[in-house]
Amino acid sequence: MKEDNPDVCILLPTLNEEATIAQLVRDFRSEGFDDILVIDGNSTDRTREFAISEGASVVLQEGKGKGQALQQAFDLLENDYIIMADGDGTYLASDVHSLLDPLLEDRADHVIGNRFANYEKGAFTRLNRTGNYLINRLFGFAYGEWLNDILSGYRGFTREAIKSFELNKTGFEIESEITIESVKKDMRIAEVPITYLARSEAAATKLNPLRDGFKIGATIYQLAKVHNPMFYFGIIGTILLIFGILTGAFVVSEWLKGVTRELMTILTAILILSGFQVLIFGFMSDLIVSLHRDTIRTIRRIEKNKK
Repeated sequence: MKEDNPDVCILLPTLNEEATIAQLVRDFRSEGFDDILVIDGNSTDRTREFAISEGASVVLQEGKGKGQALQQAFDLLENDYIIMADGDGTYLASDVHSLLDPLLEDRADHVIGNRFANYEKGAFTRLNRTGNYLINRLFGFAYGEWLNDILSGYRGFTREAIKSFELNKTGFEIESEITIESVKKDMRIAEVPITYLARSEAAATKLNPLRDGFKIGATIYQLAKVHNPMFYFGIIGTILLIFGILTGAFVVSEWLKGVTRELMTILTAILILSGFQVLIFGFMSDLIVSLHRDTIRTIRRIEKNKK
């Protein structure tokens, strides 16, 4: 059923999507959404022309990368609700209502479309599925929020949510950074099942699974430093301790043979002491972050009660 949604903007970041963008804009319009913003990363094909011909507004991206495009768009948008989708035709416009409902019903500030709930054969390679699984598990361990698809490109937000994001990543790490920001700011996150289609042969992927997967994993780990310091410093401390124990075992085995390894002994002591110090630092940092988080929640609760 078509609906008129004047406070909803459909945001479509694009780069050379002439094979799919026109149909995608038509599909969203057929669902009752006329406010469609295409932010284009300087496509060299007819993406912008096709989008405009179907009634979408087009903004030329000032920089490079999907992350930069979304940051620019978030600064521009003032709609009450924003639905973000990739322009490559892998998402169904008809799923937009599933993402929008939790926002309209005030059950969520950020809604993620779970691609793994229903995906077409060929939509994921085995490497993609494995990489997504590992990244989602890493995210869960680091942030305590066990989600199924933190890399989904089909999402919904309230205006307050996008205006509160402090984003820095310019590439494909942006989805993970947005999810991390939502967790850090205690937003209500909901996941809804969506359909994920196989990519059209005419719409080549811009994602390099290994390179971009490593960047995404590194982003999740790096940003955990200020949200879950025990996770961040715990890994470093544990690695130092393991190497210290290994070198220590070697020193002891050599000593039993009558061979003294002074330098290795010093290295062992440094590694083990450094490992313990890093773990203690992580524990203290985690305590400080927890106290800070509780203080912020109390302040927000007081401000909400005043309203």
